[in-house]
Parts: sequence; structure tokens; C-alpha cells
Amino acid sequence: MSVCFVEELKSQPSWLLVLFTLGCLSLLKFLFASLKWVYVSFLRPAKNLKKYGSWALVTGPTDGIGKGFAFQLARKGLNLILVGRNPDKLKDVSTAIQSKYSNVQIKNVVVDFSGDIDEGVQKIKETIEGLDVGVLINNVGVSYPYARFFHEVDEELLKNLIRVNVEGTTKVTQAVLPGMLKRKKGAIVNIGSGASIVIPSDPLYAVYAATKAYIDQFSRCLYVEYKKSGIDVQCQVEAIFLSIS
Repeated sequence: MSVCFVEELKSQPSWLLVLFTLGCLSLLKFLFASLKWVYVSFLRPAKNLKKYGSWALVTGPTDGIGKGFAFQLARKGLNLILVGRNPDKLKDVSTAIQSKYSNVQIKNVVVDFSGDIDEGVQKIKETIEGLDVGVLINNVGVSYPYARFFHEVDEELLKNLIRVNVEGTTKVTQAVLPGMLKRKKGAIVNIGSGASIVIPSDPLYAVYAATKAYIDQFSRCLYVEYKKSGIDVQCQVEAIFLSIS
């Protein structure tokens, strides 16, 4: 049967053989990508996160994804630096984590990323001084309270979107990165959004989507810049679990 198939192929026009070859290559590429995704998502052995360092810093840790990261990192045995704007919520999360993982040390840093970011980043620098912060989770972010056209976005919301989503992530990374470089190891996870990388556009959330596109490209560039320095950088879409764990 295979001999007949080969003979039949030989009798076809050359352009058809070219198309057949390209189709086979495309299929193989798709199959390889699918197998790689299955391996990375379900079969790849978990990393020992403590090899990056004994401390992890999480921004926006009092709710949702950030809170989930904080608990998971504590479960892995990492000490935590939790950075958020509400001291009461920070205390509640810290208490809940330590009640479950009593061996974990936790430092809370109160920073309002919609306010004076430079002052907040200075607090972070003072807190991490002398600590081997091996994992950074840039989770803090804001979005629209409801869908609206770009011309309807008020000045305050516009400033907050850029200040929190772009400037906050950038400056916190800049504060933590030197220590990682010094130790030649670290992991940075920036929380992105499907609004910037999954769908072709996100109308009525234009500025939010644009800030998350910045996070995606920022992460890609940092990955290339620092991959030879022992530092892993990822941009994770919202609602996807920590893939370095």
C-alpha cells in the first residue's frame, strides 16, 4: 500500500507535492506544540522554588489571584513579603497564612500604588534589604469599574490605570531585580491579561488592555535580557496557575 501511495505521489504535479509537504510540516509543528503544552502543563516536574531564594514578594496579595499566590508560595515553604494598600486586609491574610503554615515568616508593606509610588517603592527597598528575595509576583492591577468608550474615561481613572498597572509593576521589578542579579538567580512572574494577548482587541477597555500589553512585552524583553543571569521571567494570563511551581 505504501509503495502504491509513493508511486501515486510521484505522478502528481510538483506544485501539489509542495503543498502536501508544507501541509505535513504544519501538522508536525502543530502536534509538537500540542505535546509540548501537555508536558509543560501537566507532566513537567515541579521546581523547588526555594532554590531561587527563601523569600517571595507578592503585590496585591489580599484578594483573588494574589492571595492564591501567597498561600501557594507559603505552602512551598517560602517566607513572604506582602505588599498592599489595606493594612487590615494584609493583617488578615498574614494571620490566615501563618495559622496554616506556622513556619513561614511574613512581612507586610503598606503601599498604595495609586498614590506616591516612589515612596512606596522606597518602603519595599528598605524591607527587602538583606533578604534573598528569589520570587517576585507582580499581581497588583486595576481595571475599569464598568465598560466605557475611551473618550468617557475620566482623568483620575486614566492616571490610576497607567500608574498602577504600568509604573507600579515596572518600579517594583526595578527594586527587586538587583538582588536577584547579585545572587544570579530569581523568578519574576507578571500577571497579564487575555485582553492583551488572547483576543485581537478589547473594545470598551482600551487603556486597561493597553497596559496589560505593556506587561506582556515588558516580560518578554526582560526574559531575553536576563535569561543568562539565572533569572526566569514570565507573563501569566489572569486565572492561570503558577507554572514555575
